[in-house]
Amino acid sequence: MADNEYDREVEFLIIGAGSAGCTLANRLSADKDNRVLVLEAGPMDTGLDSWKIHMPTAFAYPLKDDKYNWFYHSQPEPYLGDRVIHCPRGRVLGGSSSINGMVYIRGHAFDYDKWAQKGCKGWAYRDVLPYFRRAESLDTGADDYHGGDGPLKVTSGTIESNPLFRAFIDASVEAGYAESMDLNGVRQEGVGRMDRTTHNGKRRSAAVSFLKPVMDRPNLSVEVRALTNRVLFDGKKAVGVEYEQGGKTFKVHATREVILSSGSINSPQLLQLSGVGNAGELQALGIDVVHNLPGVGENLQDHLEVFVQHECTQPVSLLRYLTPMGKLKVGVRWFLAKSGPAGTNHMDIGGFIRSRAGMEHPDIQYHFLPMAMTYDAFNINKIHGYQAMVDMLRPESRGHVKITSPNPREHPEILFNYLKEEADIRVLRDGTRLTREIFAQKAFDPFRGTELWPGQENQSDEELDAWIRETAESSYHPSCSCKMGAANDSMAVVSPELKVHGLENLRVIDASVMPDVVSGNLNAPTIMIAEKAADMILGNTPPAPSEAPVWVHPNWEHEQR
Repeated sequence: MADNEYDREVEFLIIGAGSAGCTLANRLSADKDNRVLVLEAGPMDTGLDSWKIHMPTAFAYPLKDDKYNWFYHSQPEPYLGDRVIHCPRGRVLGGSSSINGMVYIRGHAFDYDKWAQKGCKGWAYRDVLPYFRRAESLDTGADDYHGGDGPLKVTSGTIESNPLFRAFIDASVEAGYAESMDLNGVRQEGVGRMDRTTHNGKRRSAAVSFLKPVMDRPNLSVEVRALTNRVLFDGKKAVGVEYEQGGKTFKVHATREVILSSGSINSPQLLQLSGVGNAGELQALGIDVVHNLPGVGENLQDHLEVFVQHECTQPVSLLRYLTPMGKLKVGVRWFLAKSGPAGTNHMDIGGFIRSRAGMEHPDIQYHFLPMAMTYDAFNINKIHGYQAMVDMLRPESRGHVKITSPNPREHPEILFNYLKEEADIRVLRDGTRLTREIFAQKAFDPFRGTELWPGQENQSDEELDAWIRETAESSYHPSCSCKMGAANDSMAVVSPELKVHGLENLRVIDASVMPDVVSGNLNAPTIMIAEKAADMILGNTPPAPSEAPVWVHPNWEHEQR
């Protein structure tokens, strides 16, 4: 393709202004000689209803419609009774960091060590912890595990804001679990405060944290409502992209790199639309094959969760704010002062436990909520209640993302195969029973009413399994669909440097490159991936590996399974 066929030229072209894209835009454009263009398919995060993004307690609103959200859904899931599962992904400046639950959790240290053991050199915990610290500014200050001056403002949970928070911690201790003083620090295992990406009562998306402070740089351009159709190649070399905006088609030339940061659904979709993927499947759709890479879209993973809910016998749940007058008071206080109940996600408390003895580190995560409702608020109980969201952290089941048409506007086929593997439903079954034990402790005596979910009628393995398959929902952590791995891994899509195998000048940098999903939420790890990738791209010397210790149960190998 001749140079004069392009509408503009830049050094770096970033597709997607989500958690990774915003971070990369900040770091790559810090050098004024690097012209950087970011293409985002969605709108700006401003406007009359943008309070739905920036008010922390309102995060369920953008999850429920398609204005700021791709609003994906899975295929009928064969092991969930053919239920179609909601899979929201951000389509707005900030990407999913503008519509997520704002939980700041990094996963367990051993997750990253296992990446390195699988051939992803340089991705062990000691290598990535400095990048977590670089990105972060924690309100309680810096230490060996946390940063104090990074762009991403992080606020610690407030146990004192609701008596149910202290009850959950005390009940967990009574049930034999430890209280962790920092779930992102030396010890993940236990229960305690959860950090969140809010600051002064407002959401701190990646756009707010990384992109907006530098958008006045003359070498950085951001285009919104710009849908990328395909990556352009000269042989095996990525040279630009074609995108649509305002009814017109444009082509941009990237002299150094094209970077896909579109997320675990859109990045494999865009590769496939561009002729990179399973050659036979692409040819069947009439797409010219640029490079046969069968791992594109495979290895899809997600966290599945169930909700253990109780009626609360005291009127201390969030339901008291959901009357018309209560909503008005809460909203006015936030709009005037950015304070009060609307300034938090209400998931101040959480934890990590092992579903059974003899495990090296936790495979269950708790998000505790002083309310009985589904995560996206499609289903809210009209009585005072509380719940623990029980997340299965390391699924064995695998799914895929596959395009079904050359049309970039058509949603791809998404199939997670949730609970295909028996080990996965065992974790949720055991986790449900362990959660019941916690809720049965003395600390909940002043609050405990009827068990709403699973309900006392569900006790046996068979009854619990049927309830899980009927009610389990996604934690909205799709990942691993362009997995990182060595060149001899036939299903790896990118190298440890995040370069697409077999191609030049093309990287994927987002949650899709995880070889296995981390044991926790994805926003913080995705930002870390982008921080580390920026150093790789710019040729910077990485920071010295961390020597901060990691706690592990001293007797885990000798416990009776």
